Amino acid sequence: MKPNKTNLYSRRQILAGGSALALTGAMPGLSLAATTPEYDFLLKAGTSSTQILPSNWAETPLWTYSGECPGPVIRAKQGEHVRILVENGLEEPTTVHWHGLRVPNAMDGVPHVSQEPIEPGQNFLYDFKLEDAGTYWYHPHVNSSEQLGRGLYGTIIVEETDPPEVDRDVVWVLDDWRVSKDGSIRDDFTHGMDISHGGRMGNYITVNGQLPEPLKVSANERIRLRLINVANARIFGLNFENHDAHVIAIDGHPVTPHAPTNDMVLLGPGQRADVIIDFVGEPGSKHRILDMAYQQSVNELQDIEYLDASPVRKKPLGPVKPLSANPLKEPDLTQAVHHEMVISGGAMSGMRGAVYKGEQRSMRELMGEMKVWALNGVTAHTTDMPPIFNFDLGKTYVIDIKNESMFPHPMHLHGHAFRLLSMNGKDMPHTPWMDTVLLTGRETARIALVADNPGDWLFHCHVLAHVQGGMTSLIRVA
Repeated sequence: MKPNKTNLYSRRQILAGGSALALTGAMPGLSLAATTPEYDFLLKAGTSSTQILPSNWAETPLWTYSGECPGPVIRAKQGEHVRILVENGLEEPTTVHWHGLRVPNAMDGVPHVSQEPIEPGQNFLYDFKLEDAGTYWYHPHVNSSEQLGRGLYGTIIVEETDPPEVDRDVVWVLDDWRVSKDGSIRDDFTHGMDISHGGRMGNYITVNGQLPEPLKVSANERIRLRLINVANARIFGLNFENHDAHVIAIDGHPVTPHAPTNDMVLLGPGQRADVIIDFVGEPGSKHRILDMAYQQSVNELQDIEYLDASPVRKKPLGPVKPLSANPLKEPDLTQAVHHEMVISGGAMSGMRGAVYKGEQRSMRELMGEMKVWALNGVTAHTTDMPPIFNFDLGKTYVIDIKNESMFPHPMHLHGHAFRLLSMNGKDMPHTPWMDTVLLTGRETARIALVADNPGDWLFHCHVLAHVQGGMTSLIRVA
């Protein structure tokens, strides 16, 4: 799929021809041979070959939704109710998690916690209301490292009732791939070095599933750019040379428009950012978009190319206005209950052991199982486990997250958004709402949330090899 292409199922298109009509009230989890429930959007997980590499290479065998990588962009309006039917055409179980959306627990897509896995040849109907506007994405939560690493992910855009004035609304899904010389995805998803170090890093970067192409713009054009990092482990840090980017939303939620820190939009795996850019360069000029996340390896992601034509308007649009807030409950810090989450483990960490399967194990024993990460001294072996925290419904909680390792960890909480209050003891400007906070080596973060969504919710690292290595936990809200 070419960058900037909007690939979208609309409500008017689905059910066309009557092939998808079914009996009202059909339940999730049906065999594909059984009656198909009514739905608004359809996602078919399966295998396909896609041209993610340059055209002189062969197509790459991928796992995709509806034969596309990224999967179809789902667009709907804030407040709408959506029904999304997922059909599993893979040879292994799967689910779909709606990353960042505050959905009912039964719709969260976590195997053995919120639902049973969708077995091969079965389907599941996800049914929920879109409470929050913003940029979100969807992906499996079964065998996540491999299923995402082979291409199973897509975007869900929840449109505001009063969107900002822009000329174009563009989605960039950022990923990297570990490909072999023949162009196939390398089958090393349980590599011990990835699990114990920084995760599975790829050797080929794509934007919207293809080699990055120049962003062609007109002078004085304003673009809303929705950035989504779906990589297994890579951090992206984008700098728009000679252009001012205004961040207007983080992880889907509005924030006071501001310039990114160090002129770099920094995104860990799972994170998103909406930026507005006024393209005020000269017609015919060219500028770079740099990826500066890793100081030792600054790469040119792609170019900004101005059309050699008249500007779209005489002068740029006015100041960037803030988006309307989403209906989130503000934490009451005066009444907050405090908890601490300590990240330990990984290579060169000095961790001596952790609780695994209910028993204290030595680091040597854990390494034998390739379970080398722990949260509060517990290494996970399943998603269905005793909760690390028990939260009372409706109360405010503050969590201090301490990364004792030397590797980055984007920590993602399901079912909720939280305020990022501080990093390394310093107050955060704008205290943004987030669902994924990136902690680099030895960093600390303080977050606050209202536990207003009942159920069992995962809180885990979104470096997917670290999840394999035991870095996941459960928060119970009741």
